[in-house]
Amino acid sequence: MNYKKATDDRENIEIKNPPEKGPLSFIIGSITSFLLFIFFYFVSNKIAIYFAEHKPSNSSEIVQSISSSINSLIIGLSFLLTFSFAFIGLGLFLVFIRSFFVKKI
Repeated sequence: MNYKKATDDRENIEIKNPPEKGPLSFIIGSITSFLLFIFFYFVSNKIAIYFAEHKPSNSSEIVQSISSSINSLIIGLSFLLTFSFAFIGLGLFLVFIRSFFVKKI
């Protein structure tokens, strides 16, 4: 009997859908992503310039190889982060434009 009461209580719970995203959400996300792109672009340039000016100064070839690999990895990841924000911003801007042409059913 308690089991039936518990199922009756669960059946009375209404599930509400979250509100749909609108054009305002898309443009705010796009602007935020582009601002992060610009910020990280300058940071990535500073990282690349720093590593270009400060070469590893070790006599061991293995240490030089490892340090240059790590430098390349850091520079590559920073520019990957930078252009990921750029493409996300571009995609959100395109969705913002598309949201004016799609009819809601």
